[in-house]
Amino acid sequence: MLINVQTIAAHNEARLSAHTRRFSSIAGELTGVDTIIEKLIDFQIAIPSWALGTGGTRFGRFSGGGEPGTLEEKIADVGLLHALNRSSGAISLHIPWDIPSDAKKIKELAAAYGLRFDAVNSNTFQDQPGQKLSYKFGSLQHVNRAVRQQAIAHNKEVIRHGVELGSQSLTVWLSDGSSFPGQLNFRKAFENTLEGLREIYAALPADWKIFVEYKAFEPNFYSMTVGDWGQSLLYANKLGDKAYTLVDLGHHLPNANIQQIVALLLNEKKLGGFHFNDSKYGDDDLTVGSIDPYQLFLIFNELVEGMDVRSMNHARDLGWMIDASHNIKDPLEDLLQSVEAIMIAYAQALLVDTRALQDAQENNDVATAQEILQQAYRTDVRPIVAEARLRSGAALAPLELFREQKIRERLIQQRGEQHKATGL
Repeated sequence: MLINVQTIAAHNEARLSAHTRRFSSIAGELTGVDTIIEKLIDFQIAIPSWALGTGGTRFGRFSGGGEPGTLEEKIADVGLLHALNRSSGAISLHIPWDIPSDAKKIKELAAAYGLRFDAVNSNTFQDQPGQKLSYKFGSLQHVNRAVRQQAIAHNKEVIRHGVELGSQSLTVWLSDGSSFPGQLNFRKAFENTLEGLREIYAALPADWKIFVEYKAFEPNFYSMTVGDWGQSLLYANKLGDKAYTLVDLGHHLPNANIQQIVALLLNEKKLGGFHFNDSKYGDDDLTVGSIDPYQLFLIFNELVEGMDVRSMNHARDLGWMIDASHNIKDPLEDLLQSVEAIMIAYAQALLVDTRALQDAQENNDVATAQEILQQAYRTDVRPIVAEARLRSGAALAPLELFREQKIRERLIQQRGEQHKATGL
């Protein structure tokens, strides 16, 4: 491990006096700060194994070096993130990019870093080496039953790997769709997909969930067979109680009201979890909170209110995972920034005076409702988030410590300048 307890302690000691002043100031103005800190400590965000390498576009990829080339190295990188912030205590694997050769040893390695395995993800959006049939024209929607059966078998295999690792959920994202009018029979594509999902659903263990992810466009640009939250909800309702909709923040058309979508899915008891990222134009997969942090806060406001109404556990009753592509940033730095943004938005949402907001809503007091939300959003909760890290044994300033310790340079020394992450 490139970061140890002593290094973190020394880092914190040098910043403790300044942090204590900032935290004491904000804590003196607010009530219930200790409760918020407890919730922040409990809240964990899963890191996907594919996000530990440099992303790219269809034009190119510019690796920064020292990337993890094996599953063991990816687990080590997530362990490093978790040591720095104590909020990244889970890893989400993408199969077949990250098939464990020895599940028992991989599970033990993850546990040594304080990590558990979150949702496992199937991949039928690209052809793999040695694959018999192609997904060029879709997977579960395909007109050829043999292709559909191949995709179903893959998802069942992913479930088996997940069971061995202690995961309890499967995320299914399909690139299925069409790029030109007339290419696809929409009705038959839906029925084929539903038939395949039903067979996958039947293979789920009793304590598992299946998350049906949706996306408005890309790689197909005329239609997507699971193109929006309504279609995902339709599948989930037809599948059964273990099926849920997964919301990726970038998988919407511009200006979609994601916070309303979240509220309604929660109300229908069909919200399964999140893939966090940010976007300006489409599915940009940018750093969480880098473009529209206010939207992120508004989403968390709906989450906190909706989960509290149903007496749900914030940390454990939904799936929380980052899904971003770090095309020009150091992936580990980007992930540290993303986790920080999520924790800030969550802390701000916990500050909202829900009772006062509901009173304003019931009285049609629009100005007061706006003030209540913006008062919470404009509160600088960074000292509270930092205090939660301090109390959990993490770094007061994770990104600063990452750079102080020259972690990327040391990873390059260990792994090499040309060492690239697998799967991307």
